[in-house]
Amino acid sequence: MSHLPPFWCRPAQSLPVSLVCLLALLCISSVFTSAPASTAAEAPAANTPAATVPQPPAESFEYRLENRPDPFVPFITEKAASSNVNMDEIIENDEPLTGMQLFEPGQLTVVALLKTEDEYMAMVQDFTGKGYVLTTGMKIGRHGVVKSFTPQSVIVEETTVTRAGKKSVTEVVMLLKKEGEK
Repeated sequence: MSHLPPFWCRPAQSLPVSLVCLLALLCISSVFTSAPASTAAEAPAANTPAATVPQPPAESFEYRLENRPDPFVPFITEKAASSNVNMDEIIENDEPLTGMQLFEPGQLTVVALLKTEDEYMAMVQDFTGKGYVLTTGMKIGRHGVVKSFTPQSVIVEETTVTRAGKKSVTEVVMLLKKEGEK
């Protein structure tokens, strides 16, 4: 008589299909029908007041600096406002300068003033002799805008803002140079 190992030690192919299905069904049903054990144990604890639960004794801790830096002070701090800040200092914009904003009015020389039917224009040149045309409303320099024209000049209005928030408006007059004038 040959000795056969029990059915659970035999290869899976030799187990009857009905037995395998029965074992799988039992495993699945036990997972869905079993209630967690902690739920029943926690229910009475939820009704008890928190004061009856024993708490571990609180230990007091005191940090002593003893020539060490304070760990709660931030590494980076804001620069404190000091009295040496000039509140009348003009705040510069961080926007990039383009076109005629690259030239301050004092760096340009008015060469000609032109008048069309409804608009004035001015021809100006820089120190290299390169020419440009100015029209009303054009930005010039860091703070200026061409405001108006007269028969002999260009009027530029420069608006600046100080640290205190005070707005300052100044007029710069660019005169037409006669031929031969410096």
